[in-house]
Amino acid sequence: MKAAVGSERLTGKISDFGPLFEYAVKLVLLASFLELVLYRLLSRLGMHLSKMAAEHPWITPTFTALTEVGTWLINIVAVLLFLALALAMINRWKGHDTSWLVRGGIAGTVLLLLLTIVFLVVQPGMLGAVIYNGLTLAVLTAFVSEYWITHRESAQRVLVAAYYLGVSGWLYYQIVSSFYSWMGAVAAPPLVYESHRTGEAFMLLASYLVFVAYGKSRSVSLRTKNRRQLSRAMWFWGVTAVVFSALIVADYLLDLYSPAVASAFRKASQGIGWIFQFGMGYTFYLPFAIYVGGLLCWSYTVVKLLMTGRLAGYGIGLMFIAGYALLFSNLTLMVVLGVMLLAFDRAKAATQEAVSTREGSVMPTAERLITGQV
Repeated sequence: MKAAVGSERLTGKISDFGPLFEYAVKLVLLASFLELVLYRLLSRLGMHLSKMAAEHPWITPTFTALTEVGTWLINIVAVLLFLALALAMINRWKGHDTSWLVRGGIAGTVLLLLLTIVFLVVQPGMLGAVIYNGLTLAVLTAFVSEYWITHRESAQRVLVAAYYLGVSGWLYYQIVSSFYSWMGAVAAPPLVYESHRTGEAFMLLASYLVFVAYGKSRSVSLRTKNRRQLSRAMWFWGVTAVVFSALIVADYLLDLYSPAVASAFRKASQGIGWIFQFGMGYTFYLPFAIYVGGLLCWSYTVVKLLMTGRLAGYGIGLMFIAGYALLFSNLTLMVVLGVMLLAFDRAKAATQEAVSTREGSVMPTAERLITGQV
């Protein structure tokens, strides 16, 4: 007699897809992070420190060298993205549970890669921008819909929905603005300002939902019965609340203490917002503390997932490293790859295994005897 045994196993380990895919994705994440720091952020910071460069001669050559390295990293990231996307599409296409949504998303991704190559030779223009961004929206819609179907946890569904609405706000802004420019229309496009602001708010919300969906654990849970874990959780959330509240009221307290210090603090926060605005597309129209909280939730979750080898960590990392304003094609491909990797990571029913037992056995087996004694 045979008994069927079913279990749940995690199919989102990066090591499950071969060493070539594993190292390609790891290099993409590392190179993308370095490109974000050395090119999109430090280059803007160097422009912001132009006054200090007159007093300190070392600033200009240092930031120039870092910017040159970041420029080279853009090309390296693009090559690695093509390789990682090709491997991801091959692994996803040959799966036994590949749906029509996945196949449609993969076909759209192939067209997106071909358009990227074509636009390197031919200037896309406004019409090309409309087609490229419209195809990107269609591809993300297919992969997000497939994620929504295959993932049953409500927190994960809300996360991917918030991120999709955030990216869609930017893509709508780009598509409609480029289309009106191509048509030569004088009138302002409808709802572009509102969609841009709403999309940034949804992206910020998604950075918090990342922690809820993938980052929460028993070590920071207040529901645990372990006193040591409960003490750690109370310290963690207590410090978080204090830091968050301090950032909220810092401007008011500094203004009471000294208007000059408060003015310097505001200028510093505006400088940070200016750097992130041009580097990642965030305008910082919301309170600065909210952005800091989202960054902490996102970074904690990504580090936790990467330490366990989860594909979701690489996907979430790429999705938010790309930022909100997808001004370059490599940032768009980064988002597509990130959503694909996030969809890879899910719990799936394992193949049922047959366990044979002895026929006609009167005495129990040794395993049963041991289990019964225990």
